[in-house]
Amino acid sequence: MKPFSIDIPQSQLDDLQYRLDHRRLPAALPGDDWDTGVPVAWLSELVEYWRTEYDWRAAEKQLNEYPQFTTEIDGQNIHFLHVRSANPDALPLVLTHGWPGSVVEFLDLIGPLTDPAAHGGDAADAFHLVIPSLPGFAFSGPVGESGWTRARIGRTWAKLMEQLGYDRYGVQGGDIGGSVSPEVARSAPEHVVGVHVNGGTNLPPLQLSDEELATLTPLEQDRMARVKAFMQEEFGYIAIQSTRPQAIGYGLVDSPVGQLAWIMDKFREWTHPRTTLPDAIIDRDRLLTNVMLYWLTGTASSAAYVGYAMTEWGAQPENSGVPTGVIAFAHDVCIRRYCEADNNITRWTDVDRGGHFAALEEPELLTTDIREFFRTLR
Repeated sequence: MKPFSIDIPQSQLDDLQYRLDHRRLPAALPGDDWDTGVPVAWLSELVEYWRTEYDWRAAEKQLNEYPQFTTEIDGQNIHFLHVRSANPDALPLVLTHGWPGSVVEFLDLIGPLTDPAAHGGDAADAFHLVIPSLPGFAFSGPVGESGWTRARIGRTWAKLMEQLGYDRYGVQGGDIGGSVSPEVARSAPEHVVGVHVNGGTNLPPLQLSDEELATLTPLEQDRMARVKAFMQEEFGYIAIQSTRPQAIGYGLVDSPVGQLAWIMDKFREWTHPRTTLPDAIIDRDRLLTNVMLYWLTGTASSAAYVGYAMTEWGAQPENSGVPTGVIAFAHDVCIRRYCEADNNITRWTDVDRGGHFAALEEPELLTTDIREFFRTLR
């Protein structure tokens, strides 16, 4: 295990500047709206901000304020933040991001979770935080071999916590992190005191009979309707990344504008409300810092490879029995009965605001739910 500090060579930043200065954008399609992808007019303005105002060195400095390390587990380099609370009785907690996210997602949670008293909370709710980059993502990339399923990542996180000397800990995550976190508990149920996820542990079935659909609540029926719409209107990126991640990777790794557009498309679709531009919901500097981690490490294709091609879609794992809490934000489509089949759901909270990127969109609400869930499990 080695201390790690982000130190991007100036030559990389100069290369990025050159590419942004000499960008080539496509002509706008009829209407230039989000139905066909990121509008040229909107992206052009964001690219100009990236080119002339965004400060990577400031973002790098902010990230380096937190202790970071790398280690090798199961033949893979793993990068992680390790932020200990001043409270010696704090509960260790693993935070796992998703795609197209990164450890940047959790920056607004670090202070409130490690030092709750300084952020209007109870000191007894303090956590020691371990925030890894998923294998293949950013400074944990690229991957050197196949087989990085969510179960394997779960076992890797359990090994990481063992290396750090933590015997009792919790896990939390959303998106890929929401499916990896229960796998940590399945791998080490004697060590994981609780699993907390935003967005659910798994998706509901893609199709339901009319009879079963009629048994759902109006909220659950709405979620099923949005799953159907997703499969019809948005599934294209999964089809590409799960079958030809290297093909799309060439364009994303070679073009910063292409990488930006690919990720911004998801931030617009998955933030809430959908009709609001993503940089009106999440600070544009934070959006760009997240994109920068993909760009500077050249991990677009390896992140896609791990995130989709190597995830066991449809497989139903065993129930670990570990207490599991779910917070479902307005954008989310999880349904309790379909999560309970293989998870010990002890807390379920539906809220009427917030989107897929909970830690970025609703950090206070997410922090409160994490604190309340783990309060009885310490």
